[in-house]
Amino acid sequence: MSTTVVTGEAVVLQLRPASFVIRAAGALIDAIALVLVFLAVIWVLAQTILEELDPAAAQATVLALVVGLLVGVPLAVETLSRGRSLGKLVFGTRVVRDDGGAIRLRHSLVRVLVGIMELWMTFGSVALIASMLNERGKRLADMVAGSQVVVERQRAVPPPLPGVPESMRPWAEVADVGRLPDALVASVTQFLRNARSVPPAVRHQTAGRLAAQVAPFVTPGPPAGVLMEDFLLAVVAERRNRDFRQLSRQQERADAAAERLHSLPFS
Repeated sequence: MSTTVVTGEAVVLQLRPASFVIRAAGALIDAIALVLVFLAVIWVLAQTILEELDPAAAQATVLALVVGLLVGVPLAVETLSRGRSLGKLVFGTRVVRDDGGAIRLRHSLVRVLVGIMELWMTFGSVALIASMLNERGKRLADMVAGSQVVVERQRAVPPPLPGVPESMRPWAEVADVGRLPDALVASVTQFLRNARSVPPAVRHQTAGRLAAQVAPFVTPGPPAGVLMEDFLLAVVAERRNRDFRQLSRQQERADAAAERLHSLPFS
């Protein structure tokens, strides 16, 4: 599920809120990292200066260390990394403002201070309830700060399919490919991308079934003796070429209209 946000500059952004599971896993990694750092620093201090301090000074030192780890470290990390932490880097998420912009110091400060209560003092129970009740998965800190956690990583764009096979080029020169249903195009494209991993018998059967569904939208039909997989590949390639030619013509007309407009005396 994505959320549409219109910025102050009238730019439309598509933000995909991170799910509660991803947020919880990222928060767990951050918590483990902080605990490990705390234990490491305590061990170092215990080997150096803690034994030389009186009990009150030792307690004050430990208290300052806890405050620094719970407030200072998350505040510095989120602010300097523009909304990312170790857990967020692992899962490809980021904290942003509600308008999609990068968070600033005040947003991070509010998130950290409220997070002490809802994450550490209540063992995450308040954050759990708040995230489950909010449609964007926000916890209390996000609601107060005006921020949200979104998925930053995007799925890799698959490479384009090959062009018209050599055996189908004569057919492609005279073919008329009509408008295929979107669901059928998606099925054909998915089959062609995964064909090499399909057993030969299933691959041949699936290609024949899909070719039979595509044939009513194509004139002429598949030539005799060609592989149905090559026929499907030629149909997809021709459909892509047709769309490209149509977009090219539209761009040429738009460029010509703009050139005529600039050539007018009052322009």
